[in-house]
Amino acid sequence: MGQKKDLTGSEKSKIVRYLAEGCSSRKIAKLLKRDHRTIKRFIQNSQQGRKKRVEKPRCKITAHELRKVKRAAAKMPLATSLAIFQSCNITGVPKSTRCAILRDMAKVRKAERRPPLNKTHKLKRQDWAKKYLKTDFSKVLWTDEMRVSLDGPDGWARGWIGKGQRAPVPLRRQQGGGGVLVWAGIIKDELVGPFRVEDGVKLNSQSYCQFLEDTFFKQWYRKKSASFKKNMIFMQDNAPSHASKYSTAWLARKGIKEEKLMTWPPCSPDLNPIENLWSIIKCEIYKEGKQYTSLNSVWEAVVAAARNVDGEQIKTLTESMDGRLLSVLAKKGGYIGR
Repeated sequence: MGQKKDLTGSEKSKIVRYLAEGCSSRKIAKLLKRDHRTIKRFIQNSQQGRKKRVEKPRCKITAHELRKVKRAAAKMPLATSLAIFQSCNITGVPKSTRCAILRDMAKVRKAERRPPLNKTHKLKRQDWAKKYLKTDFSKVLWTDEMRVSLDGPDGWARGWIGKGQRAPVPLRRQQGGGGVLVWAGIIKDELVGPFRVEDGVKLNSQSYCQFLEDTFFKQWYRKKSASFKKNMIFMQDNAPSHASKYSTAWLARKGIKEEKLMTWPPCSPDLNPIENLWSIIKCEIYKEGKQYTSLNSVWEAVVAAARNVDGEQIKTLTESMDGRLLSVLAKKGGYIGR
C-alpha cells in the first residue's frame, strides 16, 4: 500500500461513515487500501475544526450616548458611521466599534431608486391588476423609452483583474459625454424597434406624437393586418408627453383609444416587462466596463445588443404578466420583484 497524496471525496465520506460505525483508523486504512498515516491525518484535521474567533473587548459608550447614536442614525439615512458619531459629539471610537454598535440598530443599505408608494398608489395598482387579470397579454404592445450614456449606468465597473495586469482607466469627461434616448416596444415574442430619438429633441406631447408617426406607425404598425390592429392594446406609462390630452387625442385619431389604450397605474416601472429588456441591453453594451467615445457608437451598440435578443427571451418577459398581476394583488399594491 503506497502512500497517496490526497483522499477523494468518496473516500472521505466512507471514512466518516466507518468512524460512525466505530471502526478504528487502522481498520479504515485496510478497508480503503490506503496508508494508515493518510487516514490518521485526515481524522486529526477534521477533529480540529475551525478556530473559534476571539472577541476583543469593544470600546464602550454610555447608554446616553447610545440613545443619541440611535436618534442620529434615524435622522441621517445613508450617512457614514463617522458622520453619525461626530453629529453626537462622540470621538475616539474606532471604525470597527462604530460599525459594531450600528449593526445592533441599523443595516447598510443602498438608496431606493423607486419612489415610495402611498395608499392611493397601491389602491390604483390593485385596481389595475383586477381590471386586466383576464387580459390576453400576447396582444399587448409594451413600450418605453431608455436613455443610454457614453460611460454606462454609473460610470464605474468592478471585476477580476489577473495578476500582473493593470486595471483599465475609465475615461473622465469634464462636462459629461451625453447620451442617446431610445424608444422600443415588445409584443408576444417580437421586438419593435429600437428607434432613436433625434439628438437634442425634448419629448413633449407634439414631438412625441411626431416621433411615433415617423417610426412606430410608418415603419411597423402600417405593415400589420387589420385583424392585428383591431386586437392590439397599446401600453405606455404616465410620462407627461404620453398622458397629455394632446397625445391621447392624437392616438385616438390613429384608432388607439378606449380599451385599445391601456390605462397605467402610477409609479409602476416594475409592472412593465420592457424594463427587463432594457436591463438585458445595458448589461450587454456596458459589459466589462465598456465606454464609448461618440453617440453614434453607443447607438450602434444598442442596435447590435437588441438584435441579439431572441424571441424566446421576449416571450418570457411578456408571458410574465399574469404572475406580476397576481404578485401585485398578493402584496396589496406594493412593489414586486422584477
